[in-house]
Amino acid sequence: MAIFSLQSSPTDAAGWLDLARRAEAAGFDALLAADHPGSCGDPFVALAAAASVTTTIGLGSYVSNLGVREPMLLATAVATLDVVSGGRARLGVGAGHTPAEWRAVGRERPDVAGRVRRCVAAAEAVRALLDGEEVTVDSPELTVRAARLESPRPVQERMPLTVGTSNSTLLRWAGAHADVVGLAGFGRTLDDGHRHEARWRADQIEAQLARVAEGAASRARPPALEALVQTVTVTDDAEAVAAQRAVAAGLTGPELLATPFVLIGTEDEIVAAVAEHERRWGVTRFVVRADALDPLTPVLHRLAT
Repeated sequence: MAIFSLQSSPTDAAGWLDLARRAEAAGFDALLAADHPGSCGDPFVALAAAASVTTTIGLGSYVSNLGVREPMLLATAVATLDVVSGGRARLGVGAGHTPAEWRAVGRERPDVAGRVRRCVAAAEAVRALLDGEEVTVDSPELTVRAARLESPRPVQERMPLTVGTSNSTLLRWAGAHADVVGLAGFGRTLDDGHRHEARWRADQIEAQLARVAEGAASRARPPALEALVQTVTVTDDAEAVAAQRAVAAGLTGPELLATPFVLIGTEDEIVAAVAEHERRWGVTRFVVRADALDPLTPVLHRLAT
């Protein structure tokens, strides 16, 4: 069965807590909070609040920028969330892309290679801290000295790790180490620091999946593949909606509908598309935005039965 998670960020208490309850009732696997310091709420404060009104849904950041998040502080936040939620925390990380987030903490954003090195080093440090190990790292990208997460200890024996990326090196690393590889479909970051060129062509998706497979070659069980869905539209005219959306991605309408980064069509067509994405790409997990909750609820019920 396909697994769906809902990503959002709080703007008010009542709306956020209602969203958490509704997401759990609808059958979403996890509620995920965006993590962009300065432009959205703190994910771990928000998710702790959501934990207080839910009982089963997973809770995680999607994804935390390891360029500006320090391993000790991130591990502490995730472990605390795991404790207050009764073992429902998820760890989602990425290399980051928004220059303003580095400047806000007094740093300049490194080049791509530097961001990747920092991400790998920090991810390894966070995982080791959550596993109860003492961590020391002394590199140009990261310095950690005799760090140990003594308290709080996570409820879960091993925290599920999602790595969200489109970078070839990180895809290989995630293939080797992550529980879930989050396919963002992002290309070059545009001048506003937030938007991206799309890497949604079939050959680009195949290349990303090949990097994951390379990293996972020695694993008995490869990581699950997850797509960050940018558009969910329930409509009886999928071709017309896709044609409008496809222009920005540099694709034709049929090419767009074949990607796992949009779900457009009738409920029947979306159910069929989910099955096709698993068959063609191996994608079994999907992250959608909050505005997809109501349109997708009947689809989730159908997929569950």
